[in-house]
Amino acid sequence: MKSRNPRISWLDNPEVFEVNRNNAHSDHVYPFFQEAGSEGIGFMLLDGVWDFCWEEQPPEYALRGTEDSDGVAFYKAAFEEKDWGTIQVPGHVQLQGYDNCHYVNTMYPWDGRSEIRPPAIDWENAPAGSYVREFIITDQEKDFLEKRVFVSFLGVETAFYVWCNGQFAGYGEDGFTPSEYELTGVLHPGVNRLEVRVYKRSSASWIEDQDFFRFTGIFRSVYLYCIPEIHVEDLFIKAYLTDDYRDGFLDVEFTMENPNGYSYEIRLALEDAGRIIKTGALKGRMEKSCAVSLGKIPNVHPWSAEDPFRYLLHIELWGEDGCKESFLQPVGFRSFELKNGQMCLNGCPIVFHGINRHEFDWHRGRAVTADDMLYDIRFLKQHNINAVRTCHYPNQSLWYELCDRYGIYVMDEANLESHGSWQKMGACEPSWNVPGSLPQWKACVTDRGKSMAERDKNHPSVLIWSCGNESYAGEDIRAMSRWFKERDPGRLIHYEGVFWNREFEDISDMESQMYTPPERVREFLENNTKKPFIMCEYMHAMGNSLGGMDRYMALEYEYPAYQGGFIWDMIDQAVARQGKDGKEYPAYGGDFGDRPTDWQFCGNGILYPDRSISPKAAEVKAQYAAVRLKISPERRQIQIENRQLFSDLSGLAFVLTVLRNGKKWKTFPFKAQAAPGTCAVYSFDETGFTNDTALEDGKEYILRVSVHLEKDTLWAEKGYELAFSEAVLPGNWKMERKRFIPARMIDGDVNLGVILGEMQLMFSYQDGGLVSLKRKDGIQWMIRPPVPVYWRASTDNDRGNGFAKESRLWLAKTLFPEICKGKAEIRETDKEAELTFTWEDTTVTYRMRKDGMLGVRAHFHGKKGYPSLPVFGLAFELPEQVSRFSWYGRGPWENYPDRRAGAGLGVYESTKKEQLARYLKPQECGMHMDTRRLVLETKDGEKLLFEAEKKPFHFSLLPYSPIELETALHREELPAQSHTWAVIAGAIRGVGGNDSWGAPVYPEYEIPGDRDIIFEFSMGFISNHEE
Repeated sequence: MKSRNPRISWLDNPEVFEVNRNNAHSDHVYPFFQEAGSEGIGFMLLDGVWDFCWEEQPPEYALRGTEDSDGVAFYKAAFEEKDWGTIQVPGHVQLQGYDNCHYVNTMYPWDGRSEIRPPAIDWENAPAGSYVREFIITDQEKDFLEKRVFVSFLGVETAFYVWCNGQFAGYGEDGFTPSEYELTGVLHPGVNRLEVRVYKRSSASWIEDQDFFRFTGIFRSVYLYCIPEIHVEDLFIKAYLTDDYRDGFLDVEFTMENPNGYSYEIRLALEDAGRIIKTGALKGRMEKSCAVSLGKIPNVHPWSAEDPFRYLLHIELWGEDGCKESFLQPVGFRSFELKNGQMCLNGCPIVFHGINRHEFDWHRGRAVTADDMLYDIRFLKQHNINAVRTCHYPNQSLWYELCDRYGIYVMDEANLESHGSWQKMGACEPSWNVPGSLPQWKACVTDRGKSMAERDKNHPSVLIWSCGNESYAGEDIRAMSRWFKERDPGRLIHYEGVFWNREFEDISDMESQMYTPPERVREFLENNTKKPFIMCEYMHAMGNSLGGMDRYMALEYEYPAYQGGFIWDMIDQAVARQGKDGKEYPAYGGDFGDRPTDWQFCGNGILYPDRSISPKAAEVKAQYAAVRLKISPERRQIQIENRQLFSDLSGLAFVLTVLRNGKKWKTFPFKAQAAPGTCAVYSFDETGFTNDTALEDGKEYILRVSVHLEKDTLWAEKGYELAFSEAVLPGNWKMERKRFIPARMIDGDVNLGVILGEMQLMFSYQDGGLVSLKRKDGIQWMIRPPVPVYWRASTDNDRGNGFAKESRLWLAKTLFPEICKGKAEIRETDKEAELTFTWEDTTVTYRMRKDGMLGVRAHFHGKKGYPSLPVFGLAFELPEQVSRFSWYGRGPWENYPDRRAGAGLGVYESTKKEQLARYLKPQECGMHMDTRRLVLETKDGEKLLFEAEKKPFHFSLLPYSPIELETALHREELPAQSHTWAVIAGAIRGVGGNDSWGAPVYPEYEIPGDRDIIFEFSMGFISNHEE
């Protein structure tokens, strides 16, 4: 649409979504000016500090319904007589001291505040901000006065009007793709003034209802650029494979800016590692569009995530008086297609080990930096993640360049989501869904797909165009899909919304579902094989989650049509806020007084908000490994499965490590080879681990095989571990003791004192257990007697699936334990003594052993009708001085029955503070499975050993009790650390993770309340040399 007179009425008119905006085009120059070696195009970055004014009641709204034919009154209302402050660009209004942060998921932000329906906006609650940036045109920038010049906004939320030197330039929505406006003839020497009025609400808000913080402002870069009289406006690189995927074929389509009809010549040269291998040229004059074909490239080196090789295309545009433009364009040759019901890359069926990624930083919101993106891309590669979905909007151009360069497959998603118009408290109710099949929305919906695809089409990493997210289905999204297919047949189209309305199945080339349990996926695939199947969202990583992921991974082996999925999601969306102690803490929905809200539902990442790595990431890395390892001790062999599509194992190194009682004993580096998609088997002898390698009798040995990078890469250094597997050779993990120490007992009316070697013990018949444990002249280790614990601080999943409510009996029994008072039963046998305390559901037996250790046996007596337990163990409240500890078990990060593939057996060290996972809402964390030995240490060097008896136990050691974690909404609300809480457990429930609102933990990871549980361990003081 063209107009020189701005109108307020555009804000609530979905048919007006751009005014005077340039055609969408490829990102072949910006933001890669330096790398592209660009010449002929002038550039001026306008990022930095701008003048700014935020208004809750914009005065121009008074002009609605009045005559303002030239827009002068609008301009004056927007920019005159303001109380100016400053703001950083790029950046969000809400993160720089203006307005208020607001997080909401499916609801619209105005739900319960305004009775409106699309496309209306609530004019009483629609603030706006005015931005002003002055810039100087000097003699050195005279090109901006003599050539055609444009201003480019790479990202603005939600709608905005642009003026320059008082002249209206244009209007834009869809702020996640560039909006560019011509300023030719508007600039002058000296000081110039760019003015932007940004609105928080517009009709576009109805179709930008993504699950994120609702920010406002200019959040990506702004720049000016000027072009010569002949200019390559757009190019479309078509680099695909042919001849059974052996050779390449390269066509380049150009769209020219040449208003004066000058003669021109386009010259192309394709470079391979410094050598020009193909050239081509084309002469033109009046043609708006043209194409140059370089034809067949024999024996081409294909692009893939495993080997992201790119050629370099030199592009020169010559006019009658010399070269007008030149730049470099990386080119990746690859083919992506449907073949025999599967998505195939370069002829091979692909499996996406993917993740959804919001652009987010806890200080800058969606205004992420190049450093953020570099960190993210390396994190993906280091954790075996091969694909990313740009949920739910196009990302910055640099992100696609990094995916090309590092090797990540991309599902590029249009800026479209309207789940608030048809999802009501989880129910499908599309009576007033937008965009649906409403004709007034079709053009703006299609334009969103077009703007994304035109910008990103030259990135080989982009395999799939996605028509947005959770917007139901209808003719408008169908129109977007058809445009994609017509414009770019070399990619496939995705849209999950057809799951809800099968009338529009033709929109999507693949069957895409969200959070469908694995067993239901299996049922679907047994009966539906027309399309390939993916999970565009699965494994909802909210809080302590991501349990049971292996169920989905198994589907890859069973069903060729199952081609992977995308975890939800990469990073917790939470905003940094300063606590009373001056430290920064993550703030989530509702913390800003924002209503309506969905609270901590924004915390679903495998990265914390500050980009530090959460324990869940280890499970992703293990489950997504492309090289799978399996040890068979009985056969003395290692199976290596190469799940890669194109790469053998030549770039990898393998190590067989033997651990003795958890500590590294011997290592055996070896080389292995297996073609893509095949398995190889290596005997222990081939690794160097021969029968001559003596294993000391009686010890427990762990065989651990791992795969590593053999050389440095862009994303990790030589030696970086990609995957591991282990097997246990059973043996005795206990520390040696040969001493005979008879116990001396002092039996009183209420207490029983015991001297057992170095331990001075006291048991209370009244309190039901061990009330004192100390060394002579040592600290008191028992703040309170150990008590049975049945409750863990409920996880987000526990609350979401109703388990916390169903099992609340165990909260009461943990908070208010009932002991059968009276003298405990004492038995003496073989110069040892046993003391048994009976609680309501548990008996705890202490055994004074002749080796100087205190044996502990806990027996839960299951009862018919009892609900499943969150945990069963003994809770020890210990002094604050107990901080450091080491253990022989799974680590170094927390692990659970259904989430432990990434946690190996070994000896680790940590502190209670380090074990407190930083989930947005405090909850169960820090558990370690399969523990043989735990050593607690005070600041003064006293050490207390917990040692498993017949089978390993599980433990957590934290600065807070389960009840303190349960009641806190934020970490900063937790009390000052005064004690240390150790839980020694015989059984722990899984964490689940199919979703966070109903999916149960798998039955094998539950703890039935009607079954007995028994576990045993021993306790005793040890010295440094004993450990």
